[in-house]
Amino acid sequence: MAMTDGEALGDTFSPRRLLSSETVYDGRIWDVVQDTFEFAPDTAPLVRDYIDHPGAVAVLVLNDADEVLMINQYRHPVRMNLWEIPAGLMDIDGEAPHLAAARELAEEADLVAADWAVLVDLFLSPGSSSEAIRIYLARNASPVPEHERHERTDEEADMAIAWVPLDEAVAGVLAGRIHNPSAVAGLLAAAAARVGGYASLRPVDVPFEAHPRLRSAEPRL
Repeated sequence: MAMTDGEALGDTFSPRRLLSSETVYDGRIWDVVQDTFEFAPDTAPLVRDYIDHPGAVAVLVLNDADEVLMINQYRHPVRMNLWEIPAGLMDIDGEAPHLAAARELAEEADLVAADWAVLVDLFLSPGSSSEAIRIYLARNASPVPEHERHERTDEEADMAIAWVPLDEAVAGVLAGRIHNPSAVAGLLAAAAARVGGYASLRPVDVPFEAHPRLRSAEPRL
């Protein structure tokens, strides 16, 4: 599909007629779904399996010294401790994405922030998962009172927290030392947005329309 002159580059919704959908694996956090759909008229239906994911949010916290908050957490599938930014699942029904982000920031980093904006949206693996993640920029952060702090367990129990200069963190990404996708995307987006004084960022409550669970249902026969 060719772009016309003056048309902004952007992904577009392209619904296909969904003929059937079946959960073939019912997991603890996400499921595997098998969809049969019509890709084009007068062609045989296609069948695809994918992870049906609730989606996630992440927060890049920036302080007045141009330092970003990084957390270090063990990730079992890759057998590594990764430097990341605070993040978590959108797994509470009816919770707005920006409120989920604020909750995760408080739970993982014991912080609340006064200034918020949308930094970047992305699909983490659109060929095999429906997971959509929205990353926020948060500034003017302050500590959560001691008596209100969340008790972290399992892999989160021994998380290390560090404030790192944004330029140093970006250099870590480009040198191949930082691999977490939300950290990579958030750090590079923040560095790009900083050039314009972050004026191009979207409001914190702008609808997350790309998220598959926050858009209209697909057509069926």
